[in-house]
Amino acid sequence: MLYLVSTPIGNLGDISERARQVLETVDLVACEDTRTSGQLFTLLGIRVAALTPYHEHNADSARPKLIEKMKHGVNIALVSDAGTPLISDPGYKLVRDCYEAGVPVTTVPGANAVLSALQLSGLPSNAFYFAGFLPPKSGGRRQALTALKQVSATLIIYETPNRLEEALGDILEILGDRLMAVVREITKKFEEVRRGKVSELIAHYQGEGAPKGELVLVIDRAADTSDWTDEALDALIQETLASQSARDTVDKVSRLTGLPRKQIYKRVLAVQDGNRQ
Repeated sequence: MLYLVSTPIGNLGDISERARQVLETVDLVACEDTRTSGQLFTLLGIRVAALTPYHEHNADSARPKLIEKMKHGVNIALVSDAGTPLISDPGYKLVRDCYEAGVPVTTVPGANAVLSALQLSGLPSNAFYFAGFLPPKSGGRRQALTALKQVSATLIIYETPNRLEEALGDILEILGDRLMAVVREITKKFEEVRRGKVSELIAHYQGEGAPKGELVLVIDRAADTSDWTDEALDALIQETLASQSARDTVDKVSRLTGLPRKQIYKRVLAVQDGNRQ
């Protein structure tokens, strides 16, 4: 079977006893970088049978081989470089293909930067939307932010230190001067949560320089999400269609906006027709 095993995102003490047990008893561990995971296991004192790479560059060729092994009795654990697998990595395709091949899948929960940042932000946690990394260039980033503008949930975004100031500028212009938190180095020695309005954080980093380490941005929801513009709605649909089917897009956008599925379905068809022209 396939085990989805979470590893620490910083503090080595966050490895679970179950994760240790699974990693030491499976036949093979698939990981983004065998060197990174190998070093982590050495630090944790975990002895694994064997490591094999599974990342965005080899996933399509490696996936059928892994599934064939599991169909013949091999137990495999999937790990990411840090934290919970499948969050911003190609692991979901392996899970999908396992189900199609009749291979059982289970999870070994643990550290996760998305949920940890949400906890530390002090922002509403009853509904949240994880957007992963924003596009690196301003044009794409602004388009992605427009799609998120009226989502009625706390927004969680990954960002890099060298792009933070530009990203905050686009966030201010597109989303407005919302309350947000920049959470960095979660569970590590220099863990920090800096909260404030977007404009305040821009002023801070302009004076202090870009922060170091792993960053998660947590942004408060829009003050009023009842009035969706056609531009914002179409942008959200376009963004969702890029990675999901039309049916899943209708479900997701309807859930995020609170608008009727019938209305969303018509807009999805219109956006698809526009893309084909």
